[in-house]
Amino acid sequence: MQPLRRGDSSSAVAEVRGMLASIGLLNNSDPRTAHVFDETTELAVRHFQQRRGISVDGRVGVETYAALTGAHWKLGDRVLAHESGSPLTGDDVTALQTQLIELGYHLVRADGVFEGDTAETLRSFQRDYGLIADGICGPDTMRALRQLGRRVVGGRPQLLRDLIAVADSGPSLLGKRIVLDAGHGGADTGVVAEGVTESELVWDLTSRLDGRLTALGVRTWSTRGPQNGATDEQRAKLANDVGADLVLSLHVDGFHTPEANGIATYYYGAGESASTIGERLADLAQRELVARTGMLDNRTHGKTWGLLRLTRMPTVRVEVGYLTAPGDRAKLCDPQYRDTIAEGLLVAVQRLYLPVADDPPTGVMRIPAHVR
Repeated sequence: MQPLRRGDSSSAVAEVRGMLASIGLLNNSDPRTAHVFDETTELAVRHFQQRRGISVDGRVGVETYAALTGAHWKLGDRVLAHESGSPLTGDDVTALQTQLIELGYHLVRADGVFEGDTAETLRSFQRDYGLIADGICGPDTMRALRQLGRRVVGGRPQLLRDLIAVADSGPSLLGKRIVLDAGHGGADTGVVAEGVTESELVWDLTSRLDGRLTALGVRTWSTRGPQNGATDEQRAKLANDVGADLVLSLHVDGFHTPEANGIATYYYGAGESASTIGERLADLAQRELVARTGMLDNRTHGKTWGLLRLTRMPTVRVEVGYLTAPGDRAKLCDPQYRDTIAEGLLVAVQRLYLPVADDPPTGVMRIPAHVR
């Protein structure tokens, strides 16, 4: 769809305004502005995007429109079931997943997508409660959920299970399975500045990281080659199919002014729903990279971007600098800087698996050169 933006006036804008009004973000009572994408509408869209972990630009494109559509649904409004090839999405699915997690059932995250793992978890609940285990959330299942209510109150109940799973896997990286995702690729070069392309830089960077991980016995996969690209769906499918423990997605940022600079790291997160281990790894990676490079700290952020949402394991996306900033670009073009980034990411992964008592301070851990 063509993105809707301020100044547009159409029936599509009227639909968007209606959806924003239905979730309490916009007063849509004046018929004279019902079809107009005005400043108030843009502010409401930005508020919605910020709340949902979508890139905040005040425009309604495919991602924002889908999120707005899903925000209408409340748990119990419709029957929920797994539909292969076209899974149901919406806030009602998120609410169901959240309640199952709070009742002690294991789901990777409450991502608002009713896929096979959600259906199987629902079947487990139905069996435990003496219902027909069909994986369909209909009237009988809704009645049972209402009767049980929430059994875990406060905190993040998934966090303890995730931490235990990481601890049980042991501190050694030997045998860990990591997917490395070099952003863009092929015809999609990503950011380009002064003849330098994002896709080439991050391919070189992932190759450097790949060598370090492999030397430690990590099994690695790349989502693309040096000359081709892939969609977020294809990249996520690869990670899910190989049963990866982690996904590291590397990008370079860009902006319309050269003043924007620094490093930022992203994990799956929107509201109370977040990848707890992804958030932990994002924090470790961000702190290690800032400490080792001296780059501006643009911090970590929860987002619902495709790759972060579609992968079933902790996934982080690291923007290692701004190619449009002269200072950042000079560093990014320096092989030694890229080695420093690769080393920092390697250390962040290692620290994720270390017991708290053995975890060193940020910026001091070194992986001995002889093991590479």
